Amino acid sequence: MTALQLDGRHIVLGLSGGIACYKAAELTRLLIKAGASVQVVMTEAAEKFIGAVTMQALSNRAVVTSQWDARPDNNMAHINLTREADAVVVAPASADFLAKLAQGRADELLSLLCLARRIDECPLLIAPAMNREMWAHPATQRNVAQVAADGAVVLGPAAGDQACGEIGDGRMLEAAELCDALIAFFQPKLLAGRTVLVSAGPTYEAIDPVRGITNLSSGKMGFAVARAAAEAGAVVTLVAGPVALPTPARVTRIDVTSARQMHDAVLAAAAAHDVFVATAAVADWRPIDAAAQKIKKVAGQGVPAFSLVENPDILAAVAALSTGPYCVGFAAESHDVEAHARAKLERKKVPLIVGNLGPATFGQDDNALLLVDAKGTRALPHADKLTLARQLVAEIAARIKS
Repeated sequence: MTALQLDGRHIVLGLSGGIACYKAAELTRLLIKAGASVQVVMTEAAEKFIGAVTMQALSNRAVVTSQWDARPDNNMAHINLTREADAVVVAPASADFLAKLAQGRADELLSLLCLARRIDECPLLIAPAMNREMWAHPATQRNVAQVAADGAVVLGPAAGDQACGEIGDGRMLEAAELCDALIAFFQPKLLAGRTVLVSAGPTYEAIDPVRGITNLSSGKMGFAVARAAAEAGAVVTLVAGPVALPTPARVTRIDVTSARQMHDAVLAAAAAHDVFVATAAVADWRPIDAAAQKIKKVAGQGVPAFSLVENPDILAAVAALSTGPYCVGFAAESHDVEAHARAKLERKKVPLIVGNLGPATFGQDDNALLLVDAKGTRALPHADKLTLARQLVAEIAARIKS
C-alpha cells in the first residue's frame, strides 16, 4: 500500500480566475487522498468558473473568498490562513495574478495572503494557466521571472490544446502532475548538486523482425529510482529499455532497445555523472545474426537453431572507468538472492548490489530489497517501489557523502 505522502501537511490552495479552475477540484481530491488537509481560497474571478460549494465539499472546509471575512476573531484572514500552512499553492495562477505577485499588489484575499505569509516558513508554488499568447507576452515572462526570483516555485505550464481552441504553451499541469510536484517539493534534497544516471527496463535482442529475446522487467523500479533521485535534487538521466511508462518529472530520458544500444548510451554518459544505478534487466546473450525476414515454421523441418553471443557487461564496464561514478547494481534472482547478489558484487567490483526476487516483483507496484555490500546485508522490507526507491536514494546519498 502506498504511503500517505503528504500526511500531516496543511496546504492553502488558491484559485485565481481561469477555465483551469476545473482541475483544482481533482487536485483537492488528490491532495487529501495523499494525506494533506486543504484550505481553499478563491478570488472573485475564480468563482465565475467553479463554485465554492464544490470546493468546500471536496476539501471539507469552508472556502474563504474575501479579505473582509468576519469569521476570524481578529478579522485577519490574510494573516491567519498561512500561519499553520506548510505551503501555498496557486492553481491556476492567471496572468493577472502573476502580475500582482510580481508587483507586490494585494487588492484581494489571495494576493494579500501570499504577500503576508512568512516567506521562510510557508513556500509559494504557482501553476500558471493562460492562453499561449498571454504566456508568451514579454510582460508575463518578466512577471514570472520576478516571481521566481522572489522565491516562488513555478510549476509548468505545459503545452497542448487550450480551451480557446488554440494549441501551445500555457496549459496548466494536470492535477496528478501538480500533486506529484508538491510531494516532490517536500522530499529532502539529499542529492542536491549531484548527477545520477539510471538504467531501467528490459532489453530486446532481435531474432528476426517479429521475434526476440527479452525478459519480464516492467521498468517500474528503475523509473521509481529516477523519480526519487530527481525529488532528492539530483540532475537525472534515465536510459530506458522498451517499456510503456511515462518519464518522471525533471528527468532526461534516452530510449534504447538492445543491450548494445544501452551499453553505448550509458558509457557515453557515465563519466559525467556522480552515481550510476543499474536497475535494467539486460539480456546476457543475443543472436549472432538476426534473420532479415520472419523465420517461418515449415512442416517437417523441425525447430530452427541459432547461435548466441554474450552481450557487453554494462555495469562492469562503468565500474572499470578510471573516473567513473559510484556504481549500484541490481540483481533480480529467482532463488538464493543473497548468495547471487554477493557473487555479483565481487564479480562486478562495485560497492553496492541491490538484490530482489525477480519473478515476485516483475510488473508489480511493490517490492522488497536486500542491500549487499562488503560489510554485510540489510533488508528494505516490502513496500511500494517509490517508497523503496526513496530509501535507496537516501542510502546512496549517505554513502557518497561519507
